[in-house]
Amino acid sequence: MAARAALLLTVSLAACNRREEPEPAKADKPALTASAAQSAQAAQAAQSAAATVTAKGAPSTAGTAQVVSGRYAAMSTSIEFLIWTDREAEARLAMDAAHAEILRLEQLLTVWREDSEVSRINAAAGGDPVKVSPELLGILKGARTIHDASGGVFDVSFYGLKGLWRFDHQEAASIVPSDKDIAERLPLVDGTKIELDEAKGTARLAKKGMLINLGGIAKGYAVDRAVSVLESKGFKDVVVRAGGDLRVRGRKGQEKWKVGIRDPRGADTEFFARAALEDAAFSTAGDYERAFVKDGVRYHHILDPRTGKPAVACRSVTILAPDALTADELDDAVFILGPDKGLALVAKYPGAGAVIVDHDNKVHVSENLKSVVEVLHPPTPGI
Repeated sequence: MAARAALLLTVSLAACNRREEPEPAKADKPALTASAAQSAQAAQAAQSAAATVTAKGAPSTAGTAQVVSGRYAAMSTSIEFLIWTDREAEARLAMDAAHAEILRLEQLLTVWREDSEVSRINAAAGGDPVKVSPELLGILKGARTIHDASGGVFDVSFYGLKGLWRFDHQEAASIVPSDKDIAERLPLVDGTKIELDEAKGTARLAKKGMLINLGGIAKGYAVDRAVSVLESKGFKDVVVRAGGDLRVRGRKGQEKWKVGIRDPRGADTEFFARAALEDAAFSTAGDYERAFVKDGVRYHHILDPRTGKPAVACRSVTILAPDALTADELDDAVFILGPDKGLALVAKYPGAGAVIVDHDNKVHVSENLKSVVEVLHPPTPGI
């Protein structure tokens, strides 16, 4: 069993950067591992954002299909590619092209560039509509759809709370804002005040001081676009991961891709569940990244727009869906709604399912995933 496990390439879903796009930082730890030797290669790759390594599912010679892997940086996280192919040189060029597409989207969607379209919308809040690209308009329209479907808990205008919670600033990471400060900002969080005009191609924030942040869906969209680029280059058996968002296409030879779901209170590399997938997307939202514990209470970056405070219903939510964008937008909404309302929401989306670890550490699995997901052990207890 151990020998066979060494031949399987497991994809770890680390829930990071879920709701808010954090300040640009170095890429996080690599999470695509195949064996001890390959893990060492991945660790070396972490030293260089654009470094690439080759992870082989089995010994091979030139011209034999193998897993070719690459690791890059974008959207304040690590971007990882896996391609099953016998054309390594072409695969690496395809990964470069897919990474370039993600960088293009980062420039369009980021809040850390004053000239991005999102930043221009934010700067004009309360003023005139801003002309935007059809691509961004479509993303914002999709965000409004999930906002309405979730009863408003998925809300890209949560960024109106910017500065109150500072999970990315080490010197201020354990400061809990006062109820008064939160209450003063909450009127700026209102997804119904994001005005879109498809005919004119414009977007407008109705209230001065409103801000939007697409960190809850941008990576999912980028993963889907990257997969499309790889497919356009002739590669059909691939994995693309950006932070906690992942999509798989095809197979690794005769095997499905193996996906592990991280234990919310376990070690970074510990999984409590796993699944074998092809042609599906996974996205995870968890309360263990960008978080702190103070006076016995865990505070984390997934904010409930109804309260302005960290959501309390779940520890982690992993969504399986046909595409990464759908998985990305659903995991945040379900995390905030909790198991009952969250599973009801997921059931409305064809092909989607959820694995939820709730506040009490109980695991909930959608009916359609019970034959797909294997729970290896109960999640580790803890605050």
